[in-house]
Amino acid sequence: MTRLEEQYNKEIATALQKEFSLSSAMAVPKLKRIVLNMGLGEALANQKVIEYAEYALTRISGQKAVVTRAKKSIATYKLRKGLPIGCMVTLRGKRMYEFLDRFISVALPRVRDFKGVPLKGFDGRGNFTMGLKEQSVFPEIDIDEIDRDRGMNITFVTSAKNDEESKALLMHLGMPFKKIANVEV
Repeated sequence: MTRLEEQYNKEIATALQKEFSLSSAMAVPKLKRIVLNMGLGEALANQKVIEYAEYALTRISGQKAVVTRAKKSIATYKLRKGLPIGCMVTLRGKRMYEFLDRFISVALPRVRDFKGVPLKGFDGRGNFTMGLKEQSVFPEIDIDEIDRDRGMNITFVTSAKNDEESKALLMHLGMPFKKIANVEV
């Protein structure tokens, strides 16, 4: 069991149950999965881009990345059905908690001019999505092995019913959200 998962089971779950006055321990929000996604529109011109992105996501997550393909053709973008246009990884269980721990404690502090994670990424159903502009904040990435720095989207899927529960869960797990005038929003 990872450090963060153990902390959730021992401390965070009971704190959330008290905070939201939940009668059942099964109603306590928990993290279901984390999805890392890189959209690569430039892969239409250069297929080598997919290999670099796949390498980077595999190194960051510790799990093989899946190449995503176009679902339909779009003539305006010269996109044909079935062409590779991105990479993604879905993390669950132990790997999910290990990634979250590394992301919060190692990667986020390495982001340039980091003032906190913006709160605008909640979707109204308890999930949170954020973007990173550069993948080099992860120490697992060898800069010499990639052609250039790319961004990615990270989605935290929770069992929370609303954004307040999801925000509380992520804050208890250590997510550093932005503070506005010494008041958390």
